[in-house]
Amino acid sequence: MTEAKRDEMFESFFRQGTRLLHQGRAQEATPLLERASQMEPEHVDAALNLSGAYILTGKFKWAIPLLEALADKEPENAMIWTNLGAAYLGNPILAQDEEQQRAIAAFERALEINPAAPNVAYNIGLIHRDRKETAEAIRWFERAIQANPHDRDARSILSRLMNMDEET
Repeated sequence: MTEAKRDEMFESFFRQGTRLLHQGRAQEATPLLERASQMEPEHVDAALNLSGAYILTGKFKWAIPLLEALADKEPENAMIWTNLGAAYLGNPILAQDEEQQRAIAAFERALEINPAAPNVAYNIGLIHRDRKETAEAIRWFERAIQANPHDRDARSILSRLMNMDEET
């Protein structure tokens, strides 16, 4: 196969997989992004999108090694740390203390790089809420609202947490 044909195939897999991922069709995107990532293992966006597809399909343990390698290569990429936080956390209902702590650390790293990284403060707030750490959860939901003043979910959760805090 010529290099031009190989490049064309990579682009096709990458673009189709990315389009499906953005359409919320992670299951369909996964094999295309796997193929693209196999063809170009050093392509950061292909690996990042593949990790996102893994996370969205519940394959958290598959996403972690991809993201840890990307974090070593591009430690200043907030999206890598955001995805790594989600992968470390896995299923929030089943997450144990160690996974929660690793997720918080990765999310905090994303916020160091980009203080307005979308949904990151919100995710940290959810973890603290689940851990029954109300004061910390309140702080993170307030920060989430600063980042996105139109976040109704963050406002609703914050209101409930503040009411709970007043009752205790």
